[in-house]
Amino acid sequence: MLPSTSVNSSVQGNGVLNSRDAARHTAGAKRYKYLRRLFRFRQMDFEFAAWQMLYLFTSPQRVYRNFHYRKQTKDQWARDDPAFLVLLSIWLCVSTVGFGFVLDMGFLETIKLLLWVVFIDCVGVGLLIATLMWFISNKYLVKRQSRDYDVEWGYAFDVHLNAFYPLLVILHFIQLFFINHVILTDTFIGYLVGNTLWLVAVGYYIYVTFLGYSALPFLKNTVILLYPFAPLILLYGLSLALGWNFTHTLCSFYKYRVK
Repeated sequence: MLPSTSVNSSVQGNGVLNSRDAARHTAGAKRYKYLRRLFRFRQMDFEFAAWQMLYLFTSPQRVYRNFHYRKQTKDQWARDDPAFLVLLSIWLCVSTVGFGFVLDMGFLETIKLLLWVVFIDCVGVGLLIATLMWFISNKYLVKRQSRDYDVEWGYAFDVHLNAFYPLLVILHFIQLFFINHVILTDTFIGYLVGNTLWLVAVGYYIYVTFLGYSALPFLKNTVILLYPFAPLILLYGLSLALGWNFTHTLCSFYKYRVK
């Protein structure tokens, strides 16, 4: 779960693990401890996880300042408490059931949708994005003088979860109150409201992702992670000009999935 490890030395002649191997063993032990705590709810700090969720909306910089504090006190950047993941899973399940209700899906269709959203949209896409960001950051963003450090995959996935939560709340919760009576009315106001929610949600994802990587002091040029804002705004303008309703497309896709 550590985002940075030292890679200074090679294996010593006396058989002692070098610094990189030691770091890997330490990271493996911490991952095992993290997964084991998933089944021990009494050891989770749900109040602190809820605080993080709140500030991911209002002041995400404060969340990453806490990551700095964790690095100083526990020598790791990523969370050592799975409470955030548990609360995110609950949010995902509840909001997806709400989506199924709004789209007038039956019980089995809602269960299928829930499985799709959890294992494909959240976990599957998250694994893909985290792996891509892990590769890009280590290949192109590590400072030349900081080549002894690298971004661990676990931290990349943690950043994805941080960025995914605001997107989930906007598109799978707030949007539900406007779908039937505003967004899907096939009017300009409908796709203006719907597409604006998409713009804000995806914009949040890009910005929180940028904050996650810019928090690592051994990375450079992290501002390039904000570049997707340009095509995002362009796509938003084109969608309004062409009358393309993103939410209508999403709903049609969801219904196709559960057939």
